[in-house]
Order: sequence, then C-alpha cells, then structure tokens
Amino acid sequence: MNAPAFYPIGTPGRAWGAQEVAQWRARQVRHRSYADDVLSAIEGLRERFDVVEYGRLDYAPDAYPLFAIKSRNWDPNLPVALVTGGVHGYETSGVHGALLFLDRHAGDYAGRVNLLVAPCISPWAYERIHRWNVDAIDPNRSFRENSPAQESAALLRLVAPVRAQVLAHIDLHETTDSDESEFRPALAARDGKPFEPGEIPDGFYLVGDTDNPQPEFQQAVIAAVEQVTHIAPPDAQGEIIGSPVVAHGVINYPVKQLGLCAGITDARYTTTTEVYPDSPRATPAQCNAAQAAAVCAALDFALAARAG
Repeated sequence: MNAPAFYPIGTPGRAWGAQEVAQWRARQVRHRSYADDVLSAIEGLRERFDVVEYGRLDYAPDAYPLFAIKSRNWDPNLPVALVTGGVHGYETSGVHGALLFLDRHAGDYAGRVNLLVAPCISPWAYERIHRWNVDAIDPNRSFRENSPAQESAALLRLVAPVRAQVLAHIDLHETTDSDESEFRPALAARDGKPFEPGEIPDGFYLVGDTDNPQPEFQQAVIAAVEQVTHIAPPDAQGEIIGSPVVAHGVINYPVKQLGLCAGITDARYTTTTEVYPDSPRATPAQCNAAQAAAVCAALDFALAARAG
C-alpha cells in the first residue's frame, strides 16, 4: 500500500487548531443510522435485560442517547463482567459482536456473573464510520480523569459504582485497512507529525495489559476465536502493529498509561480484541461471531479461575 503524500487538512509540521478541526468535521458524512442499527437491536433486548441510559451526546444538530445493557437480576454477591464495543465507531464488529453476544450467549451466564455491556460507546463516529469523535478526539486515548471526550467520560461514570467488582473486561475492536489509508495519516496531520507507514496484520489478535498480562487467559481467548476465524501472524520483525508478539496472537500495551478503555477498572482479566474485517478470509458474520466467541471464552476462563 502506498502511503499518502499529504493529508488534505492542515499544514505539515503544525498541529491542528480549531479551524482545522472544523474543516475536518465538515468533511464527515453520515453513512449509517445508529437508531436503525443499534437502538432497534437494544429495544429487542429489553424483555430479557435491564437497559439504562447512561449519558447523552449533544452534537448539534444531532443528539445520541447512550445505552448500557445489564443483567436483569443483578446480584451484588456476584462479580461483574464488563463488555464494551464501538469505542471507535467505525469498528463495526465491536458493536454488532457485543449485541450478538447479548442475544445469543448472555443467558448462559445468568446467575453466575453480573453483565454490564455498553455496545456502542461512540454513536456519532459509528454513523460516520470514523475513529474520532466530533472534536477529532480519539476516545480510546481519553479514558482518564477530566476526559476531553464526552464518550469516554460517560462510560467512566457508568462504570464507577461497580469498578471494584469487575472481574473481567473485554473491549471489542477492529484493525482495518482504513487505519493505514485514513486514520493514521489523519492522526499525523492533526498532531503536526510526519506519517510513518505501517503494516496491517491479516487476522484476529489480542492486546493484553503490559502491567497485568494474564497470558493463560489471553491464550484461552485466542484458542476459542481460532475456531471461528484465523489469527494474525507476526510480521518479519516478530511484531503486530509495531509491538512485539508475546504469544500466539497476543501483544501487550500499557493500557492505563495510554488512557485505553481496557484500563478503566482494576479487573484481573482484561483484553482488547482486534478483528480484521478487510481480510478476504473473513466475512462480516465471522467477524461478529469472533467477537462473541472472545467474550464467551473470556468469561468462561475468568469464572473458572475464580471458582478454582
């Protein structure tokens, strides 16, 4: 893939200001409907789960209610499992994989764990198939106190009351060809830095926590997903997206330091999934199924370890 010579907004070597952000925002086009794709699916879950509105994004002229789905018979004596999707709105299977898990698999965990699922954290970006929010901020670098991203701040408020009870947190993401063709060039332009081309891995992988890697847990998730779709191999340098591969299909990031969603609790078991939807070897249905399989495998491992 040839790297673009420039990004059409801003001046090379100079970070964006308000004018450039406004220019970028004006270029964003709605391609799909949060109401049709996500809210309608959530409505269909109300008979089986509690649905809570945990925030609202007022991005005039648009407004987006933020919903989380909870176990109906919440038991304070049980641990909590947190599932998050759509932190990056363009990562489609994160959203629909979370909804698929709820519809097809969540009932298997009734009475064993309290589920808290936020399937679409960034609905404005979901509609525009983008990584950033309306202010050209990446929510997945913004999960920290006084967050500049409304999406991140709303999720932090939702999770705060149960933060200490979270046993497992599975954050559902994708790595796409558009990371290299659009989003990383845009990031470089926004920050006034040169764009350095990278390599998109073909397949599923996981991002663990450098400070709490839990290798057996990560491998249990990889083994389950491998029954659904292929696992990304390391590149010639033994890396995936610039990070050393520490085990089959696994790299680690310092998630709390980077302000990533996977670091918002002190859960023992955390992982970030990365599906590759642009692979000729994977269909959209497989991508959604891979996300749901990852959630199930993570919960199965965490609950077995807790019982043992």
